[in-house]
Amino acid sequence: MLEVHEIAAVRADRPDAVAAAARERRRPVSWRGGHGRLMIIAADHPARGALAAGPDRFAMGNRADLLHRLRIALGRPGVNGVLGSPDILEDLLLLGALDDKVVLGSMNRGGLAGAAFEVDDRFTGYDARSLAAAGFEGGKMLLRLDYSDAATADTLQSCAAAVSALAEQRLMAMVEPFLAYRDEGRLRTELTADAMVRAVSVAAGLGTTSAYTWLKLPVVPDLDRVLAATTLPVLLLGGEVGADADAVYAGWAKGLANRGVQGLVVGRSLLFPPGGDVAAAVDRAVSLL
Repeated sequence: MLEVHEIAAVRADRPDAVAAAARERRRPVSWRGGHGRLMIIAADHPARGALAAGPDRFAMGNRADLLHRLRIALGRPGVNGVLGSPDILEDLLLLGALDDKVVLGSMNRGGLAGAAFEVDDRFTGYDARSLAAAGFEGGKMLLRLDYSDAATADTLQSCAAAVSALAEQRLMAMVEPFLAYRDEGRLRTELTADAMVRAVSVAAGLGTTSAYTWLKLPVVPDLDRVLAATTLPVLLLGGEVGADADAVYAGWAKGLANRGVQGLVVGRSLLFPPGGDVAAAVDRAVSLL
């Protein structure tokens, strides 16, 4: 079994090993585990320069440490998927960590965190063709809707094209929509029921078909009202790491009680939990399913 310190040499000497590992990956028989839902570990943050977790501004900046945490999380019972950018998913392929997992590739990472052009979220990662060629199960896109920024229109159009292209390949299109606004130059998301109902309504209508579209949504107050805005399958996202872990888990549990919610997509909250015990944090999240 390949180890993390060997990856660079393999990439240098045998770059075709990535494609070979993708071909040899054992595909999941079912998308749902014994709990009947999806439990996806997200790790696509570094590709848009978002490295912070809790108080550590560079928590995700050490690749060996991140891969170590990912392997722990993916090895826990009930975890049946991963979301990542090409570099991270290829590292995991080379490590043999993606067998029997639902693999979702991150597509638009061009809206770098904190950049003046952040809302103009260009597709700099996977496209539908490359996801299909890798044998992955779908692609994810982030959609920030800033009504005061004309660049939002380009992102809308790009996301609509990606939804259509993924549907042509019969792959999941996971759309993560938010209403956004500038606060002293910083792009922020509006985490209210009113804002999310509007964002959900826009996201659900993207593309030539919604047959393969899923939504990735945050837990907000009056979440049932947000979920009532769509008939599309929903996965709840994890959000930022916080000291009040009990409140985070309680929010997930409440959301999971809704029939439209098909599971969780959680990254930093589980990979960098308060106290540092990745396995325990993941097991607790799985128990909610």
